[in-house]
Parts: sequence; C-alpha cells; structure tokens
Amino acid sequence: MKNIRIKLTGSPTLKEASIHQDFHSITLSTQTIQLENLICDPPVHGTVYGTLLNYKGELEALGDQVHNAPYQKPPVAPVLYIKPVNTLSGMHHSIPLPADATHLSVGAALAVVFNETASNVTEQKALDYVLGYTIANDVSIPHDMYFRPAIKQKARDGFCPIGPYIILKEHVKDPDHLTVRVFVNGELKQENTTANLIRSVSKLISDVSSFMTFYKGDVLLIGVPENKPLVQNGDVVRIELEGIGYLENVVQLEEVKG
Repeated sequence: MKNIRIKLTGSPTLKEASIHQDFHSITLSTQTIQLENLICDPPVHGTVYGTLLNYKGELEALGDQVHNAPYQKPPVAPVLYIKPVNTLSGMHHSIPLPADATHLSVGAALAVVFNETASNVTEQKALDYVLGYTIANDVSIPHDMYFRPAIKQKARDGFCPIGPYIILKEHVKDPDHLTVRVFVNGELKQENTTANLIRSVSKLISDVSSFMTFYKGDVLLIGVPENKPLVQNGDVVRIELEGIGYLENVVQLEEVKG
C-alpha cells in the first residue's frame, strides 16, 4: 500500500487514502474503491506549468528548425507555458473534442506537485519541496508552434485531465527512470521513459525556480514525449506511469451551447 491524496467529486479538500500495489483500487478509511469505478476531481489547486522540448526525442524531431529565424539556436532555458484552471478535469471525465478539430494529441506527462514555496532552490534540494507526483494528459489540438504560446490549441476547456490522485514522493524512488505508456482503446500507442529527459526532474525544478517561485499546490509538468498519439471522438485514452498508476478519460464531441 502506498499513501496518496485524492479529491473525491464534491469534496472541498484532499483526503488521505492508500493505493493498492496493483494500482487498481484504493482504500479510503475502511472503504475499498475500484479505480475503474472512480470519478474524482483534479487533486491539484495551484497553477499548472507545462514544459516544452524537455524530451531528447522531441527536440531532435525539430531538426534544423531550431537554428532558423527568429530563434537561431536550441533553447538554453526551460520553455514554459500555463495550463489554466479551465483546462483541468479529473479521472474518467470526458475530454472535449472542439467542433473545429478532427483530432487531439495526447500529452502524457509526469506532474510534480509542490508542498511548499520553492524559490531559487538547488538541484540537490529540489525534491525537498515536493509533496508528490500525479499523471497529466496535456491535451492539445495538433499544431506546429514552438517557443510561443499556442493558447487556442492548448488552453481549451478540459484540456488537462490530471490525477487520479497524488502519490507521496517517498513512494517514487527515482522520478527520472519511469516508464510512460499511452493506450488508445486498449492498444499501446506510445512508450517512453523519463530517463530521456533533457533536464531531470530536480534540474528542471532548480532551473525554473531560479527565475520564478513555485507555491504550495503548484504543479510542474516535466514534459511530453515525441510522437504524441492522435485521438478522435469516442476514443478511450489511458496513460500509465510506472510506480504511480494510470489516468483514463474518453474523448467526446464538445457540447455546443446555445
């Protein structure tokens, strides 16, 4: 059993619970709940920061583009963006497919949740400021923009399912060596590992905190692997993160409001 924090639908606060070793059920007080039957709210409440180009393969896939105007060279600092609160949703919530899009891309990301204020921290001390880890699906409409905000493509309602819980950091011995898998309708579509990060989790926290402060409850997505799977209406998306569990959502056409 591993200690977690979870936010049940309608609950104003996080609840302490335990996840079973098979990651298929949780124990909350004396009640055991199967994850396949669990609908819960996002277990985070702070600002969610995303990171671009932090997987080696993602940067390599750009090829010579990074040497062209206006940038002239690969990024020398973390490339960040924000997933605003309207994007957040929880386990088994639907992912809306906008009327002006035919497909969405799946962004499987390890999410770091902060437990206290972190400003200008060293790489060696970076994890001291972390509460734990969860899973995020950094959904976007496929696009070719880098180094600038793709707000219309990345900040739509429901474009950041996250959860289903926060697993406390002591249960994840090495966040830099976790297998990441994406399944669509039960078929494996992507597999990678956080060992392929350009900046390790600690290095990324240190580098970002050198110019901005993380506060308790803030979240840092450490990056998304290259070759993001594409999904369409009706697809069931499942992201698995080794040692943490899984996050599952279904894509549904966005409701048109009068």
